Amino acid sequence: MLTLFRNLFSPPRHMILLLLATWIGLTIAEKHTERHGVGKDDLNNVTYYGLIAFVIGGRVSFVLQNLPAFIKNPPGILSINPDIFDPFGAVAAAIITIVIYGQRHGLLLWNTLDALTLYFSILSIGIGLSHLAAGTAFGMETNVIWGIDLWNATRHPTQIYETAASLLIFGWVWFQKQNPRPGILFLTYAGLTAAAQLFTQAFRGDSTLIINGLRQGQIIAWATLAIIFVLFEYRLKEE
Repeated sequence: MLTLFRNLFSPPRHMILLLLATWIGLTIAEKHTERHGVGKDDLNNVTYYGLIAFVIGGRVSFVLQNLPAFIKNPPGILSINPDIFDPFGAVAAAIITIVIYGQRHGLLLWNTLDALTLYFSILSIGIGLSHLAAGTAFGMETNVIWGIDLWNATRHPTQIYETAASLLIFGWVWFQKQNPRPGILFLTYAGLTAAAQLFTQAFRGDSTLIINGLRQGQIIAWATLAIIFVLFEYRLKEE
C-alpha cells in the first residue's frame, strides 16, 4: 500500500515532462485562440475532455487487444504501469471526443483544430523528452559517434531525433500567419509530424518490422500522410 501511495503521488520524470508540456502548450495556445474564432473556455474544455479520453481510450484499447491476459488478472486493468497503453486507440478516442464536444457546443471543427495546433506542437516536444527520460522509443544499435548508451548497448538517439523534429515543427507553427482557410495550419502540422515519424521510425529498435524493411510505425505514417493529402485538397477546394 505504501509503495502504491508513493507511485501515485511521486510521478516519474517522464510523466512530469508530459504534464509540464501540457500546461505550457495550453497556456500559449490560450493567447492565440481568439484569432481562430474559438473562446478560451471552449479551448480549455475541449483540451480537458480530450485528455481524459486520450488516457482512458489508450488503456481500454490496450486491454481489449490483450483481453485474455486481463481476464486472468482483472486488477491489472487498474495498474499504474504506463506501458499498458495503446497510443492509436488513445488518439482515436481523443479525436472522437473533440468532435462530439465541438458539435454539441457549436464549435467549427477546423477552427478548433487550428486553435489547438500550438498545443499539439508543444506536447509533441514533451513526448519526445518523456521518451528520452523513460528510455522508451529507443533506437537500434549503432556505431555512430553521437550514439547514446541505453539498455546495455550504444543506440541511435531516436528520442533526440524526435524532439529535434518537434522543435523545428513548433518553430514553423509559431511563425505562421493566420490562413484564410481554417484547417490548413493543423493539416500542415499533422503532415510534417507524420513525415518526421517516417524518418525517426527508420532508426527505432523497438518497432515491429512488417515487409521489405518497413516498420509498423512507418506504414501508419504513410497512411496518415495519404489521409492528410486528401483532406488538404478537400479544404483547398471547399472555399
